[in-house]
Amino acid sequence: MSAHTPLFEVRDLRVAFGPGGILGEAVRGISLHVDHGEVLGIVGESGSGKSVGMLAALGLQPEGARVSGSVRFKGRELVGLPRRDLRELRGSRIGMIFQDPLSSLNPVMTVGDQIAEAVRLHNRDMSRKAALDRAKDLLALVSIPQPDRRLQQYPHEFSGGMRQRVMIAMAVANDPDLLIADEPTTALDVTVQAQIMDVLADLKQRLKIGLILITHDLGVLAGHADRVAVIYAGQVVEQAGVDDLFARPGHPYTRGLIASIPDMTRMDDRLFSIEGTPPALGHLPSGCAFNPRCTVAQDVCRHLAPQTHVEGDHNATCHFAFQNVVSAA
Repeated sequence: MSAHTPLFEVRDLRVAFGPGGILGEAVRGISLHVDHGEVLGIVGESGSGKSVGMLAALGLQPEGARVSGSVRFKGRELVGLPRRDLRELRGSRIGMIFQDPLSSLNPVMTVGDQIAEAVRLHNRDMSRKAALDRAKDLLALVSIPQPDRRLQQYPHEFSGGMRQRVMIAMAVANDPDLLIADEPTTALDVTVQAQIMDVLADLKQRLKIGLILITHDLGVLAGHADRVAVIYAGQVVEQAGVDDLFARPGHPYTRGLIASIPDMTRMDDRLFSIEGTPPALGHLPSGCAFNPRCTVAQDVCRHLAPQTHVEGDHNATCHFAFQNVVSAA
């Protein structure tokens, strides 16, 4: 593998639903990459296609979905790879933290047995005792106290934050090169969110892994991501280093997401929100998909799809990227 080959690279990924894609594309040509030891944040509202895209990249798309494009892990093409080969990669070289830990964990198996099972699936010669010892070490790695006792407990005996730590432990059980965390802080209070993000940051440093954080909250990424890809209606509309993105957002959608972050220094009566809702699958507006909700949309936005404007390592797909435009509406 070349020194310049990304750890994980997605090019023109498309995911369509329905016979022949008749219902429409949920993912419409996503391209992004993450390097060794890097944290890539993927942000967008619910329904933007961020989770569907990353699941499809790992061969976990829903039944009947059609996937095209290219997904390469350490230079190896994953699209079209036999299911057996994909299963060998998932959980060993690529770890995945799913959105809801309560529904992802088996309620009738102890936490220790579930982690041990994740270990033994990719280490067939390992004994159950050795796998449980590894499970205990993993619980300690994600800062769960009294791991010996916790091994014998069931998921319902854990708090939401502790269940999320168990999911993280399972995801890193086999020392993966890449970890994908899908909404790892959803439904957790602010203090626990910070703890989970600290656990992920610590694991990234200790294990030297690439990390993809999928979220709807740019605030979560502010202190943890190296780069951010902003997704709207199945497309990446902006990509930049995290500091550059916050300092000079080039797309109106990104500016709206940043404005939506609660700010304790502002004494406004209401929190800011982007008007309207994302377009439904198969019912995209003409021109720019964001134009019905955009506060600076012009006539050209309603009739012509925008090109991507590039400024160094920062790009935005908007007719008026990096410009201050007054709405004509």
